[in-house]
Amino acid sequence: MPREIALLGVPSCAGTHGPGQEKAPAAVRAAGLVDGLRAAGAFVRDDGDLPVVPFRTDPANRDRQNLGLVAEVARSVAERVGRLLDDGVLPLVVGGDCTITLGVAAALVARWPDTGLLYFDGDLDLSVPGTGLSGILDSMVLAHLLGEGVPELRDIGPRTPLLPAESVIAFGHDPAEVGPHHQDVLTGHGLRTHPCTEVIAPGSEPIAAARTARRTLAAGHSHLLLHFDVDVIDSTELPLANFPHFNEGLPLAVALDCLAEFARAPQLAAVVVTEINPDHDPDGGMVRTLSDGLVRALTTPPDTGGDTAVR
Repeated sequence: MPREIALLGVPSCAGTHGPGQEKAPAAVRAAGLVDGLRAAGAFVRDDGDLPVVPFRTDPANRDRQNLGLVAEVARSVAERVGRLLDDGVLPLVVGGDCTITLGVAAALVARWPDTGLLYFDGDLDLSVPGTGLSGILDSMVLAHLLGEGVPELRDIGPRTPLLPAESVIAFGHDPAEVGPHHQDVLTGHGLRTHPCTEVIAPGSEPIAAARTARRTLAAGHSHLLLHFDVDVIDSTELPLANFPHFNEGLPLAVALDCLAEFARAPQLAAVVVTEINPDHDPDGGMVRTLSDGLVRALTTPPDTGGDTAVR
């Protein structure tokens, strides 16, 4: 019997580049996500939202904007997701910005130290305070998961680093955004990556690449966290994110196919969806397209041929 899915909204812009993402949980509900999942045969409960955190700048802390607020939201996410995990459901956490993944990862690792992370994102998010101009913590998530950066975020879970590099595979990022500091972090940690240019190169098979990445990670991890940032999609086709990738990233259809392939993991323990900005979608059509993709992904039968089921 499939596990129950619990939708949790995190309407937070604490760590992001601008306003709008706090409206995402309400937008995906209005687009029919819950009803669509139920119509497709999923068991779903709606666990409501954490408190709204609107966008604000932090001129007094320009290299780590709203650090205290980001950490507070992440701790709240960890507490709520932990309760959902203890209930035996599959948390579907809709943000909000990418920093909420810190809290979800903390909850998972506290229960299953061998948790693995599929980081399906248009950026590697390997900045730390002092290495970039913006100070936006949304661009620093993976660095802090790997033990880089500031203690308020890197020490947010039961251990530091929260996830060793061998427990992470990054998929779909834009290599043009990988600067010298990011490359140093990549090299230093030996992080496994599949940039978008590789995934959609002539002659490539994106779904096969996603399957290989998933199975590779699952081979050494009993539970998997899937982080899905919509900016992995070419913004020319789906300009929902605050940080766009125009004429870069994955085609919409390819991204949704890869999402469905990742969600087939029998070890899937939580899903995070970030960067949806309904302000970029006045008629709601793009959010409906994304919600339909999530329904398909989360109701596709698990792959029991190449993975070991843990549910």
